[in-house]
Amino acid sequence: MGGQFGAIANREVLQMTGTTYTLTVVNNSSHFADFCVYQRSPDLGVRDALSLAWLAVPLWPTTVEVFTWQIDYSFVWSQTGVLKPGVRFGASQAWPADPGDTNANQVLFDYQQGAFTFQPGAAAGTPQRGGLYVRELADIPADTASVGIGMSGSGTFAVQAQPNENLVFTPHPTYWVAAGTFEQGVALDVEEISNTAQVPFDSTFAMTAVLDARNNWTVRAS
Repeated sequence: MGGQFGAIANREVLQMTGTTYTLTVVNNSSHFADFCVYQRSPDLGVRDALSLAWLAVPLWPTTVEVFTWQIDYSFVWSQTGVLKPGVRFGASQAWPADPGDTNANQVLFDYQQGAFTFQPGAAAGTPQRGGLYVRELADIPADTASVGIGMSGSGTFAVQAQPNENLVFTPHPTYWVAAGTFEQGVALDVEEISNTAQVPFDSTFAMTAVLDARNNWTVRAS
């Protein structure tokens, strides 16, 4: 599961910290549904990591929800048992993280006196700007908890925690919206989500996504 410790490109994830992003979601379909915003990151760097239902809200027809967030990262963990699609990841701890600061982009994940916790400490190797590093210590019991990263207070990606692993998350997220049955924090199989659309924040920080009566998405700048 461990990522590789090497030079990491400092992409937009470092440039847009502090900017408020807005996504207005409109349910113009004929049915009630849960509307979910989730992230994908093809170059995340952690094998077997799952996307989480990051933001989710139920909406009746003709109703609107406005999601807002900032790119402020955190390390998160949850005592999930075996992590797989459909399992809920409810963050038990959120530890501030900053991929642009080598003093704040690394953490230890430990198990002491029967409880999991993050601890300050150095990751293995030489952490680079652009990555988020988790060093899982030897006492972590296998297949009991999951660890990952979050944004704006909620988990975005998680992976099964294992002893003596070194994880390097290199987040360059793309944003997606979907309608269906979702619960915030649930692990997703993104390849199985059918009614979804990408929301590209290209030269804008405000987007609108409308689900129409034929269950098609229209995504545009607000």
